[in-house]
Amino acid sequence: MNKTSNTSGAFFNQYGPWALVAGASEGIGAAFAQALAKRGLNLVLLARRAEKLYDLAQQIESTYGVQTEGYSIDLAEVESVRSVIADFKEEIGLLVYNAAYSPIGYFKDVAEEDLQQVIDVNIRTPLSMTKLLSQKMIQRKKGGIILMSSLSGLQGSPKIATYSATKSFNTILAEGLWHELKNENIDVLACNAGAVRTPGYLSSADHKDAPGTLDPDQVVEETLSSLGYKPSVTPGVTNKIAKFVMGRLLPRKKAISIMHNNTKDLI
Repeated sequence: MNKTSNTSGAFFNQYGPWALVAGASEGIGAAFAQALAKRGLNLVLLARRAEKLYDLAQQIESTYGVQTEGYSIDLAEVESVRSVIADFKEEIGLLVYNAAYSPIGYFKDVAEEDLQQVIDVNIRTPLSMTKLLSQKMIQRKKGGIILMSSLSGLQGSPKIATYSATKSFNTILAEGLWHELKNENIDVLACNAGAVRTPGYLSSADHKDAPGTLDPDQVVEETLSSLGYKPSVTPGVTNKIAKFVMGRLLPRKKAISIMHNNTKDLI
């Protein structure tokens, strides 16, 4: 993708006419939906909560004049998601997988069914969606895929260990596909986000921002600006520094200890 693709028209030509945002009802997913609608893309929106999804779709249509299709769906149910994609007849040129499930607690205390749901929502469904939609993008010789990951996936992260492991999977998957699919004119990007002021973050922390905390709009704009230029992005200067220090300068055991200091108060 060339540099002119950051203009609205070129962005639409590369990634339109429809984008699919999974986990779209609020927070980062809703911010992605708004930003893509602003760029002229029609939207397929997937999320569990029907009322929030409906309100967002109505607001986007009235503000930006694009079409929306909303599906209230449990993203742990991969076959249901596959059916939505198979039945949708329009061209989906961009996938944004933002959904995630993250039970808070030390591994010994997390129920096995919750661990399975982490795998279903964070790995099985995005992997299946990426496979299905990339096949169609290859046929059209254009498209884009964004997998939302996390700085917590760069090293072991106590109290959210399974979630962090799944985020590491998504980062590595996106980076590999970035190289595999670039010759097909398909851009793939992992976004390694730090703390973001989403409803989920605010409800699980003590409402005091961690260093480098960003608003959803900031994460989305830096991510979309990076699509087509690199295999992964870490939004925010502070988070970029933290990634370098934690991943390159500190011993692994020290990085894990620092992560525990940041996650031990999550509830």
